[in-house]
This record gives sequence, structure tokens and C-alpha cells, in this order.
Amino acid sequence: MRKFGYAAALLAAAFTASPAAAADSGPTLTSVTDRGKVICGANGGRPGFSGLDSKGRWQGIDVEVCRAIAAATLGDATKTELVKVTSQTRFTALQTSEVDVLTANVTWTFSRDNNLGLDFVTPIFYDGQAFMVSKELGVEKVDDLDGATICIEPGSTSEKIVADIFRARGMSYNPVVIEDRKELNSAFFGGRCDAHVQSTSGLSSGRATMASNPDDYIILPQIFGKDPMGPVVRQGDAQWRDIVNWVVFALIAAEEYGITSQNVDEMKSSDNADIARLLGTQDNLGKQLSLNADWAYQIIKQVGNYGEVYERTVGLNSPLKLERGLNRQWTDGGLLYAPPFN
Repeated sequence: MRKFGYAAALLAAAFTASPAAAADSGPTLTSVTDRGKVICGANGGRPGFSGLDSKGRWQGIDVEVCRAIAAATLGDATKTELVKVTSQTRFTALQTSEVDVLTANVTWTFSRDNNLGLDFVTPIFYDGQAFMVSKELGVEKVDDLDGATICIEPGSTSEKIVADIFRARGMSYNPVVIEDRKELNSAFFGGRCDAHVQSTSGLSSGRATMASNPDDYIILPQIFGKDPMGPVVRQGDAQWRDIVNWVVFALIAAEEYGITSQNVDEMKSSDNADIARLLGTQDNLGKQLSLNADWAYQIIKQVGNYGEVYERTVGLNSPLKLERGLNRQWTDGGLLYAPPFN
């Protein structure tokens, strides 16, 4: 009994000490706090995800994730700086600490996760690759594209998907490779390519915002591959990875619990333990991330929950008019699922 009591005491002491140990800020959080802003790498040319509006302001679901990180770490969602990156420069920008996090609709793949010294966190958007063509082309499926000229972004998931699809079918294609996303879309809608390959969300974004008549173009029904897209951070800073990861989980959990930017103050008085822990009125989970107790409250109050963010950026009330699809909550048949906040 004495041995058991002694071991239990040591275990209790270790458990009690762990939040204090976790309270020390890591290198990225320290940099963010010292400079007073979060620097995010964003595509910048993908309306609905990240781009400049008519007033020169950054908008899109990836931009909202950056704002959510700032709300959690600095208490102010406006304390962000967006740096435009391309498919060729985005990983270097993160590796060299030019940015704190990539919020650039980057697809999580095995090779990227294991060869670049980077960590992918919880996806913020689930998608797949597809082809878009003009209705005038008379194409109904990918198998009809043998010998076609295809607009492709270099260094992208699309580039690999196209090669795999055409090789497997014994088909040929002529690539038109353009790094800048806006120029790539312009080339396709200008008639330079027979087909355009990208994630379905990317194709929808381009069609809605750059086609002179969006109804003239169709996205072929076949979907290829998996595109789990979300924030990316550098390896070697576990605390920052945890912070970004749980920021995404907070957005997802808030929607699941029915907490919105409009009712979050009222929900702070909820007797639901999960909600109380999320909003920081019970247990102070923020301490374990070196954040304030109300870190998640600030995200929801200033940015909203996942559903709010989705609808105003890419959802049915936006120019993209994307259905939720795979991006529904797990309780509604989708893939969004947040671990418990306890």
C-alpha cells in the first residue's frame, strides 16, 4: 500500500506539473506575440479561399482561419498579415520562417508531410480533383480528352493527378503550365486550353469569378483523388502545431454545439460542461496551450463557427454556391469531427 500510495503521489505531481510546463511559449508563439501579428501564407488568387475584394481587403475561408489563429493567440482577429504565395513558393516561405503558417488550401499528401519538414494539421476543407471544359467542346467524361490541351498549375496536386489519369488510360495530353492562378484561369477562359484541372472548389471559384458567362462551362462528373486541405506549420514546434490544430477544432466544435458569433455571450452561461470548457468558463484549457482561458470564445465571437465561415466564403450564399458535401458535420454525414474538449 505504501508503494502504491507513493507511485500515485508521483503520478499526481507529474500531472499537476504538466500544465505549468506547457505554459512556456514556444518559438513561433513567442515571435507572434512579440511582433503583435500572425503572418499567414495565402494563395491570394482563389476567390472564396483567399483573395482581395474590390476594396483591397483579403477575403476567403483560408483568410478566416488566419484570423481565427490571431483571435486565439492575440485576442484580436485583425492582427494578421497575409503574404501571397504560389504553389512553387509556399513551402519555402514556411520553411524559411517568412510566414508562421500556410493557409493556402494546401493538400495533405504523404510526400509533403514526410519530405518537407512540415506538419499538416486538421483539414479545413475536403475536396477532390476534376476537369472543367466548355460546353461547346461536347465532352462528357475525362476519357474524351485524349490529345487535349490542359491548363495545369505546376507543383500542385492537379499536376500529379493529370499524369496518373492519362497514363492509366493510355491517353496523351498537351500541358499548358502557368504558375500564377489568375493567369492560369485567364488562359483557360480565353480559349488557350481545352480543359482545366483543379480541385472542384478551385474550378467553381474560377468559373464564378472569371468566366464571362459561367453557364458556358461544366465540371465533368468524375472526381479523382482526395484533397484534404488545411493549415500547414513547420516541424519542431509542437506547441504551435497544437494551437493551430485546436483553432480549427474550435471552429468545428462551435458549430456542432450550436455556438455562433451571435449567441456566444449567452452560451457562456451554459451548464453543458463541453461548452463551458470550450468557452473557457471551466477548467481553463487555454493554459495548456499558453493561451488565455477565453481563446476559443474570441475565435467564435470575432470570426464565427465553421458553418458561419463556410457560408459567407464558399457556401450557397456566396458567389461560389458550394454545397457542404463532405464538409458537413459528422452528425450530418460529413467528415467534420472535433475531438472532445476535456
